[in-house]
Amino acid sequence: MSETLKNKYQVCEEIGRGRFGTISRVFCPITQASFACKSIDKRLLTDPTDRECLENEPKIMTLLSPHSNIVQIHDMFESEDTLQLILELCQPYTLYDQILQPGLSESKAASYVQQITSGLAHCHRFGIVHRDIKPDNIFFDFRGKLKIGDFGSATWLGELGTVDGLVGTPYYVAPEVVMGRAYNEKADVWSAGVVLYVMLAGVPPFYGETAEEIFEAVLRGNLRFPTRIFRSVSAEAKDLLRKMICRDVSKRLSAEQVLRHPWILNGGETTSMD
Repeated sequence: MSETLKNKYQVCEEIGRGRFGTISRVFCPITQASFACKSIDKRLLTDPTDRECLENEPKIMTLLSPHSNIVQIHDMFESEDTLQLILELCQPYTLYDQILQPGLSESKAASYVQQITSGLAHCHRFGIVHRDIKPDNIFFDFRGKLKIGDFGSATWLGELGTVDGLVGTPYYVAPEVVMGRAYNEKADVWSAGVVLYVMLAGVPPFYGETAEEIFEAVLRGNLRFPTRIFRSVSAEAKDLLRKMICRDVSKRLSAEQVLRHPWILNGGETTSMD
């Protein structure tokens, strides 16, 4: 830990671990507030893309802060070997832990998707693509509000309004990303649609035993609603899923359009069925 960080914060217990470092709780005696410290070992960043993302992460988070559905950055310390980000402290579980619990209602799922896409719409207004939307990267603050976190894969859209690179998590990645084409911010909407599907079904829409098999299923893109699982899911929810998990990017909804979908506007409260 750098002396600069130790001068301002007390380092407490480790609360998480990532590819390139650890996350610890830190306490600021001046403000009497606790934060999360994401400590990244720069020596582990041998890939130029990873190093570029590392440099982008604090810049992107600073640009996006504050927003009620995005983890806020408060401070940053950097030495030759380490980068330390002082972030808003969230609860010790993620949306992934929450959706493992059976019986998630449509109204709760609609609330969660509304919050996720509100955060995404904010990112997209700044020309930022998150590129790794999945339940593990969606956190809860201590009031129960959802926060998008882990901007380690995020980047800015280029001059043409696109980016490239196979980035993301197999179950949640959009087909245009898998194909190696230039893609835009709607790749995040596909991922958020898969998150919604998992919330309602308890299983992902595309799966396989290996990353390659999952990618093949994503590329086939046969979105199905098995009756056994979706019997009690409303037509409006399925309509939104079809429009988010849509192979044709031009027809896929934007984050702003998701927020205006009737199922979201009605808070998932609906009685109609297919």
